[in-house]
Amino acid sequence: MATQTRRSTEQPLNLVLRPRSDAEAAYRSAVLAPGFEPAPGLDLQFLGGRTLPALAYRLVYLEGWPPDERASLDRALAAAMADPGLNEILAQYFPGQAVTASFAGSTVQPGAVPDRVDKRFVESLVSRLGPVPDGEVVCVVLAPGVVLVEKAGVTSETGLGGYHGSVHARGATTYYSVAVYSEGANGIVAFDEPWKNVCATLYHELQEARTDPDVEDAIRAGHTTKAMRYLGWYAPHAGEIGDIPIVESHGDIRLAMKEVRLADGSTAPVQLMWSNRVGGPEAPAAS
Repeated sequence: MATQTRRSTEQPLNLVLRPRSDAEAAYRSAVLAPGFEPAPGLDLQFLGGRTLPALAYRLVYLEGWPPDERASLDRALAAAMADPGLNEILAQYFPGQAVTASFAGSTVQPGAVPDRVDKRFVESLVSRLGPVPDGEVVCVVLAPGVVLVEKAGVTSETGLGGYHGSVHARGATTYYSVAVYSEGANGIVAFDEPWKNVCATLYHELQEARTDPDVEDAIRAGHTTKAMRYLGWYAPHAGEIGDIPIVESHGDIRLAMKEVRLADGSTAPVQLMWSNRVGGPEAPAAS
């Protein structure tokens, strides 16, 4: 396992920083997460698409979630999304803009849910929710035991944890994400309690929705020149801000999924995001 690497003194900079300013402190203190080697060749590029620095999101639980776990997830995810240290890592992709996250609350969606859920089910549910403010992400949270199916061979039983996308209806775009209740052999298990796995998955998906919300349109456009114009921050040969750390963990998922200490003194299970300034997943300062 690689030791923790500090990139502050070796990292080339292409910007000028006021001495002893907050901006200088952020760049001088940035630390590559333990277990990773710097790989600046995988850095994200801004390709011109939409981004959501001021993000809003809501959680829609499917029936079957224990109430105490819902409360724990609501609290931890909201705290992580609002944490100054974690948001400072994201701020490098939004120069001159404030990086914020607003929690619009959570609800339980009534009604029976099939044992296996696919994208058609998820997008139909999102469309039925009615008008959603522009830029707000609807997070669909699957109940215990429900299997998420993407396509043949790609399901939560084979390692799928969730994804994010968009629905176009009635002249509006609604962004969404979906997360598996990860436990046992279903989904991505990195923590000792299922709700913590869901929290890290949703943190991953929300940060990807923030930096690359229209990726679904790029996928729909296929292998055309038009596809690239939909992409925001993306590494053409590596993927989105949350995907690259997973791949670079080389199967040791706990290198990228951590329970971190937040500025308010609480802890939250998150997935570390790719940071161009350290050439890898960045360890939050508070942890």
